[in-house]
Amino acid sequence: MQEIITKLEEMRADAAMGGGQKRIDKQHEKGKLTARERLDVLLDEDSFEEWDMFVEHDSVDFGMSENRIPGDGVVTGHGTINGRLVFVFSQDFTVFGGALSGAHARKIGKIMDQAMKVGAPVIGLNDSGGARIQEGVESLAGYADVFQRNVEASGVIPQISLIMGPCAGGAVYSPAMTDFIFMVKDSSYMFVTGPDVVKTVTHEEVTHEELGGAITHTAISGVADLAFENDVDLLLQTRRFIDFLPLSNKEQPPAHKCEDPVNRDDFSLDTLVPENPNMPYDMKELIHKTVDEGDFYEIQPDYAKNIIIGMARMDGRTVGIVANQPMVLAGCLDIASSKKAARFVRFCDAYNIPIVTFVDVPGFMPGTAQELGGIIKHGAKLLYAYAEATVPKVTVITRKAYGGAYDVMASKHLRGDVNYAWPSAEIAVMGAKGAVEIIFRADMKDPAKIEARTEEYRQKFANPFVAGRKGYIDDVIMPHGTRRRVCKSLSMLRNKDIKNPVKKHGNIPL
Repeated sequence: MQEIITKLEEMRADAAMGGGQKRIDKQHEKGKLTARERLDVLLDEDSFEEWDMFVEHDSVDFGMSENRIPGDGVVTGHGTINGRLVFVFSQDFTVFGGALSGAHARKIGKIMDQAMKVGAPVIGLNDSGGARIQEGVESLAGYADVFQRNVEASGVIPQISLIMGPCAGGAVYSPAMTDFIFMVKDSSYMFVTGPDVVKTVTHEEVTHEELGGAITHTAISGVADLAFENDVDLLLQTRRFIDFLPLSNKEQPPAHKCEDPVNRDDFSLDTLVPENPNMPYDMKELIHKTVDEGDFYEIQPDYAKNIIIGMARMDGRTVGIVANQPMVLAGCLDIASSKKAARFVRFCDAYNIPIVTFVDVPGFMPGTAQELGGIIKHGAKLLYAYAEATVPKVTVITRKAYGGAYDVMASKHLRGDVNYAWPSAEIAVMGAKGAVEIIFRADMKDPAKIEARTEEYRQKFANPFVAGRKGYIDDVIMPHGTRRRVCKSLSMLRNKDIKNPVKKHGNIPL
């Protein structure tokens, strides 16, 4: 028996070394942790239960029969983050460059299947050279098996992809179907075809970082959600982020003890909106002053900055925040911001997370680039997402809510549950000046008349009371009481129960 135990310990030690000390040292020289070191940071101490440590590939071609390493390039299992169950897979770049084989894929599929059965998130740590070429179509089949599970798990359990090294070719499509993608600056990248192929086909000279680095994908393409300075920063921030999420779609979001009084007023908000309607202000100030302890976890902060999305808590319970940002493009909705917010709204709805929307939107972005780029369909994505959502929806209009953009931003007409407006709110088809120039076109040559008409229109429509009289606004509230009113509304809505018509699925305008 002792001999067997000794042999087992030796096998475990071999598996833990991955591709060997030399390759581990190379990983460290790049400023990267190894697959197992990453799990040590991500998971609670001593909580990791590893599965399939001794799995090896069964390939015999190209000398692979003599080249087998226990674990086959991926560490899989489950553990806890702040005491809550998660399933993980961590690709090991020291073993075959983390390349995916049939056995590698089966290990990932196994923990994904189990996560679905028990209702727990899956966090994938990606650091791989792609498909294992020696296995040919079997490695491609392995990717497809993972893709299928990504789709089946979508909306059932949260899926988070941590890109911690290369992720290229077919490998990128699994992260693309997960809920969130976090990357590491200067050491992770994603692209379908690499710089060499790009140069051959299009004659463009581009670096790995320019083509698919963390800054590219968080600021330009919008493929990734957040970029972090190093492995440890990313892993610690993932721990914080998981705390906002329910474990599955069958659970309500986690509740935390709240030390921040629900009835806390903030009188500085009474002067947040400038008297000049064309002056910007920072909507993030409102968010930080309204949510619990000013703790706001922003998602995609560097992409489509004219809209803000992220997680926060109100009275200790998770909420999703969506807000127009007057500091960027006057808060207009455009293609990028519509897609960004629509996907986030659908995530919140899938996981029972109430949505709080702060509105200051002058309309959709005009211009040929937007129209030819399909703003009609892309804008409809956000409209569709809000209309489809059945979670509690609380909306606060702080200033402008013009035209179709008023409708789109969680209006009462899209089943908004509680819709508030500040006294500074202007709810109308368009701004006073533009409206008057259309209605009274014949008076355009008389500036005095136009000015009088503009003031008349402003007095009649540039306020929240017309909408209030029709019941489209539930109350006009003082800015300083925003936290109190929103918290009370969310408490009232806690047991909300409505369902969409029975159907296989809708056809969102993709």
